[in-house]
Amino acid sequence: MTAPAWIPAYVGMGSNLQDPPRQLDRAAAALGRLPATRLVALSGQYLNPPFGPVAQPDFLNAVAGLLTRLPPGELLAALKDIERVHGREPSCVPRWGPRVLDLDLLVYGGLRLAQPDLVLPHPGIGERNFVLLPLAEIAPGLIVPGLGQVSTLAACADGTGMQRLA
Repeated sequence: MTAPAWIPAYVGMGSNLQDPPRQLDRAAAALGRLPATRLVALSGQYLNPPFGPVAQPDFLNAVAGLLTRLPPGELLAALKDIERVHGREPSCVPRWGPRVLDLDLLVYGGLRLAQPDLVLPHPGIGERNFVLLPLAEIAPGLIVPGLGQVSTLAACADGTGMQRLA
């Protein structure tokens, strides 16, 4: 029996509580320790205004590029476990509210999927500069299923308020 193929996957990372630079560094390290997964790229960190109607501190965002043999549902479950280990309590946070750590599975190979707990590619990629700009840094040629090439999408993104830190 052959092992499953390595699939490229991209994870959006965000934090605006409890030392966000440290949270993103710890999250990247945890992604690199996932079973059957390799961390192969990491964007710089971008400071940006929060998305949504909740008043809160600015976010720090980045994108990680992975090669994984985990199925998408297992990878998502692993991301949620990392969030919990780092102190995220999802039931206590309003939608688009402040977060210790937020990990979103953005793209998983060329898969398009719509399930109650997992939609791929992640909804809103095409409109979110805090996803597109770091994603374009590490995967400008990536084709987001149903949306197009990341470099083209990022060229149309409004970078107002975004500041690359590291």
